[in-house]
Amino acid sequence: MPHTIAKILKFSLIVLLIAGMIWGINQIGVDQLRTEVQRFGVWSPIVLLGLRFVSIVIPILPGTLYALLAGGLFGFGVGLATIFVADLLACVMNFYLARRYGRSLVQKLVGAKFMERVDRFSQKHLEKNFFLATGFMMGGGFDFVAYGIGLTQMRWKKFLASLGLSLIVAKPPTVALGAGLFDGGQAVIGIAVISCFALAVVTALLNRQADSSSAE
Repeated sequence: MPHTIAKILKFSLIVLLIAGMIWGINQIGVDQLRTEVQRFGVWSPIVLLGLRFVSIVIPILPGTLYALLAGGLFGFGVGLATIFVADLLACVMNFYLARRYGRSLVQKLVGAKFMERVDRFSQKHLEKNFFLATGFMMGGGFDFVAYGIGLTQMRWKKFLASLGLSLIVAKPPTVALGAGLFDGGQAVIGIAVISCFALAVVTALLNRQADSSSAE
């Protein structure tokens, strides 16, 4: 029960943060904000990439916010490239740190409170099931999954293939949602929301399947 309440509170916080971000941007004006961002030139995507990278290596703020911002501020193409590179580099870093330095360093980075999530993923035998690992990487806790897989015996090549496939499938809907929200594209928003919901359902089913397999 406490775990369910924590999930509800986390989801509510994410919704409030997204709503607040959209409200603030609408108050400033999307065009004006984009003009201000463009003054930084190539550095603006790099700054956002860096923020997203840090939010994955040290999971404090929901990374979804940066994906929405990337789509809204830079458009779908540049936004997706920014998030793709940031997630690729950060997840590789998570995997490397877990593999190289072990559980003690991971716990220092994620905190004792969230270490349980990392342990759950590391105990699901993901190294034996490529598609199960890929499915979990598509979910919102992919940062913890990367740490968890790093604590298993999965090889680098298999991890990179799983990570690459998950990024290709899971990142475009969130970035497209950000682009649609800021530009008022109702069709894009609808498709993106449906895609995000589908990914959430897939992740939930995979969690249930993995838990059932562990129980057996």
